[in-house]
Amino acid sequence: MDGIRYAVFTDKSIRLLGKNQYTSNVESGSTRTEIKHWVELFFGVKVIAMNSQRLRGKARRMGPIMGQTMHYRRMIITLQPGYSIPPLRKKRT
Repeated sequence: MDGIRYAVFTDKSIRLLGKNQYTSNVESGSTRTEIKHWVELFFGVKVIAMNSQRLRGKARRMGPIMGQTMHYRRMIITLQPGYSIPPLRKKRT
């Protein structure tokens, strides 16, 4: 299972790090329970809450043809106090 695609580093996500909440984009077909199990198993942490957002893809034009990028899901994962996740790498553009 691929699970987490990459970490999200925005003003809001950096502010949430102080509340022990981590933001990342995940596979759009993944469920909350799959992501929770994967995060707990891979990072060795305890997840107490997960919030998810399903974000629409952006419109893109290639000549006369109008297309769209893929939809994706963003998860905000809250960990129990005392646990932390090492910094994930940013997506390369």
